[in-house]
Amino acid sequence: MQKSALKTLKLKFSGERRLRQGHPWIFSNELEKIDKTIPAGELCGVLLSSGAPAGVGFFNPHSLIAVRLLKTGTLELEEDFVPARLRRAMEYRKSLGITESGRMFFGESDGLPGLVVDKYADILVAEIISAGAELLKDEITKHLRALYKPRGIYYRNTHEFRKLEGLKLYTETAYGDVPASILINENGLKYNVPLTSGQKTGWYFDQSENRAFLKPYFKGRKVLDLYTYLGAFALTAADAGAEMVWGVDSSAAAAQAAEKNAALNGLQDKVIFRREDAERVLSGLQSGEMPETPDFILLDPPNFVRGKKNLVQAAKLLVRLNAAAMAGLPPGGLLAFSSCSHHISREIFMDILSEAAAKAGRAAVLMELRTQAKDHPILLNMPETEYLHFALVKMS
Repeated sequence: MQKSALKTLKLKFSGERRLRQGHPWIFSNELEKIDKTIPAGELCGVLLSSGAPAGVGFFNPHSLIAVRLLKTGTLELEEDFVPARLRRAMEYRKSLGITESGRMFFGESDGLPGLVVDKYADILVAEIISAGAELLKDEITKHLRALYKPRGIYYRNTHEFRKLEGLKLYTETAYGDVPASILINENGLKYNVPLTSGQKTGWYFDQSENRAFLKPYFKGRKVLDLYTYLGAFALTAADAGAEMVWGVDSSAAAAQAAEKNAALNGLQDKVIFRREDAERVLSGLQSGEMPETPDFILLDPPNFVRGKKNLVQAAKLLVRLNAAAMAGLPPGGLLAFSSCSHHISREIFMDILSEAAAKAGRAAVLMELRTQAKDHPILLNMPETEYLHFALVKMS
């Protein structure tokens, strides 16, 4: 794409700091002027305050994130940038041995801001949260068909972040036939995953490596899996030799789906799934109401932090949950805690754990600190791409 074809925007001198640090976002208050006549999602060039080229990106005059950069230091962009970046992302997953199921595209980390693509055998489920990617949806669909030869492509564009970009929420079968659910394999176990009615795009591929990591620690343990969803952590524990496993979720549909996944793997006699509130279970554990005391608790709650405004409140809730889990574990017990919000940095994550230990009046040792699976690549200059924090803690 020739630079003469692009409309240009100009950065304030004070707005250049983030760009020079390698971050691909430009906020609206960092531009000299917001041209509201430019359609949301249009490709625009960005100039430094000196007039030199800063980069090319998706512009949205109605969003706090005004520009999502695709390339820096130039006002030119390759005509084939969409298929080239989709192909590069696919080749990276192939290098990891991920070809059957997994996250095949992860937004800014793979070079197309606001696009997520998950592969479930021969079905692709995509999610778009930027106006720029929305404008390119037909082109993205065309090249996904060419690269993966899928049976179907489903867009699950229901994330609340779309509203910040001025986009409507909807779902769509963009190509082929998409079943309501599909069978996948992870770490030697089979799972039936809902594609059109489940959480996110259907499955939490970001925890696949953490589930595999925990296998040696499950043997002989009594495991309580809170927020179990489809039972992935619980079934991994049962398969790895846990003595007893309980899986809890506030959704009756999720608990029933987890039971079916247990039966798929012949583990129905080794794990019990129940519809129950996690806080209520932890309260019962502290008061001694549970018939058995677990010595391994998995705490993988949903994203409680929808924005910076409720970060403090959400952090207090996470402290309370972790403190209750720590207080209920016996000496030598293990806690695996995860947080899935980019608003919670690693530092805040560790503060939550240390404050929880103090609140519980327990000494605790950090055994392992981990992040999301490698098919969710982390950009070193974009902290927002490292959103999953995972810790294994041993109670003294």
